[in-house]
Amino acid sequence: MTSHTGGDLMGAKDVSTIRNTAQDPDDSLSGADVAHESKASDSENDNHVDVNFQAGVQNIEAVTVAWSSTWLAVAYVLIWLTYFVQGLVTGTSGALLPFVASAFAEHSLAPTTSILSAVIGGVTNLSIAKVLDIFGRPQGYLLCIVLAVVGLIMSAACNNVEAYAASQVFYTVGINGIGYSLSVFVADTSSLRNRGLMQAFASSPNLITCWLGGPISTAFLNGPGWRWAFGMFTILVPAVTLPLFGLFTYHYLQAKKKGIIPRRESGRTFLQSLVHYCREFDAIGLLLISAGVAFFLLPFNLYTLQAKGWNSPLVICFLVFGIVLLIVFALWEKFFAQVSFIPWTLLRDRTVLGACLLSFTLFLSYSSWAVYFSSVLMVVNNLTVTEASYVVQTYTVGSVLTALAAGGLIHYTGRYKPVSLYFAVPLSMLGIGLMIHFSQPGQSIGYIVMCMIFISFANGVLIITDEIAIMAAAAEQQYFAVSLAVLGLFGNIGSAIGLTISSAIWQGILPNKLVEYLPAEDLPNLLMIYGDIVTQLSYLPGTPTRDAIQHAYADAQRGLLIAATSVWVIGFVAVFMWRDIKVIGIKQTKGVVA
Repeated sequence: MTSHTGGDLMGAKDVSTIRNTAQDPDDSLSGADVAHESKASDSENDNHVDVNFQAGVQNIEAVTVAWSSTWLAVAYVLIWLTYFVQGLVTGTSGALLPFVASAFAEHSLAPTTSILSAVIGGVTNLSIAKVLDIFGRPQGYLLCIVLAVVGLIMSAACNNVEAYAASQVFYTVGINGIGYSLSVFVADTSSLRNRGLMQAFASSPNLITCWLGGPISTAFLNGPGWRWAFGMFTILVPAVTLPLFGLFTYHYLQAKKKGIIPRRESGRTFLQSLVHYCREFDAIGLLLISAGVAFFLLPFNLYTLQAKGWNSPLVICFLVFGIVLLIVFALWEKFFAQVSFIPWTLLRDRTVLGACLLSFTLFLSYSSWAVYFSSVLMVVNNLTVTEASYVVQTYTVGSVLTALAAGGLIHYTGRYKPVSLYFAVPLSMLGIGLMIHFSQPGQSIGYIVMCMIFISFANGVLIITDEIAIMAAAAEQQYFAVSLAVLGLFGNIGSAIGLTISSAIWQGILPNKLVEYLPAEDLPNLLMIYGDIVTQLSYLPGTPTRDAIQHAYADAQRGLLIAATSVWVIGFVAVFMWRDIKVIGIKQTKGVVA
């Protein structure tokens, strides 16, 4: 590993060798076993940055050394406000998605608009991690703000579903990158023992914003239109997020003025710097995996638009290109990449691998059934847009509350594995399994809310414990950004696969069931009914056509929920793989932290 200039992030040590792996019979490790040897004398060096770390990590260490507890509190207030806006934008855009797709008569392609952005959003977090580590936290954060605003502008101006999908790539990379940057900052400014609690607190604005997405989207749909909603956010996002960038930058300059940050001279020319950073960011690997995964997943959503289905030359070419690019990516990383896009040494640790698999399962399962959930509530349960958003946001409320509870539990016990293995995973499987029965026509909406509470309680715990597990295993602040980026990568790939499964099942079941259930006089309108939720809702509840649509919807949703329940077998194995590392006593950060 090269200090200052951002060499191979994992070059100095294999993560699996950072810790001694001697274990108790109950597979529990103490903080002393896990902490890196260099941390033994941290009390003596707490006011000095670690010059072996990359420049961005040194810079954030210098900031926490230089600032006061008052500025730490101000920073968390700004983080809270930024999370508030992020939740507001995410909730409103999610509620508008069916109507944006339906505006172009492509309601069934709602998942397709999210798949490419989910894949690219996942892989680009690794590049954002490099920006955070090599250039600094403020620089990476600012880049994400710019991308989010560009995506929102494109969404407001789009004139077809393809343009909207393209805008979602910029928007998703940006808005998710903002959240990711904040997660890294929380990790940088908190002890491992308190990290789950602080992350849950920082995410608590979702308790408020979850109730605002529905009314805001309804107001814009009934008023100036959905384009103006995106236009409003192009102003709101930079107005709220930029003050935190200013705070980061101010304290970086203060630390530099105090001489806490060491002087750095690269000695490279512009061309040498360009080559250097292309190598550090593994630009070829990023391009290969992004294109490969996208080419592989998109055919599952587009095959119904082709006359020959899976035999279409376009679908076959996409699949072949996707597989070939993924193989080339693996060969490139194994034999040619000087700096690996994915830090393979991290994945050799079973706790890290288990955390990544859990993230994959969590997002795969949720994305498999949730993308059409609001549409199901409106069509099958006869709810309004606002009422459907309230039911959907039950997940947000429950997950935030249990995340806070999980953070407090970890603070007092230092343990994160038991609550995940014996409570959260079984409860998630129970909630989704019960939803299979209660999502049918004629069932009380109260039972669906009950299922959502079960799922939210489980997933709220798992989101926090998953992050704690991977950071406890990674051991050093040097690995915070890349660990969270890898976790996000697995989550986004899981989300993309879940959306693919969702779209494939939905497009495979719904039109066939509509043909089976619709009255003969409505069959000429089949394509319009299938592709436009506004047309579906135009048939009054209790009419034969609406009943037919409801039963077709319920059959399709049943298939999605069965798939979502089945994948939790992977989640159980993933949590079982974790070490039960006791986080009390592990010191990973310096200076004034929470």
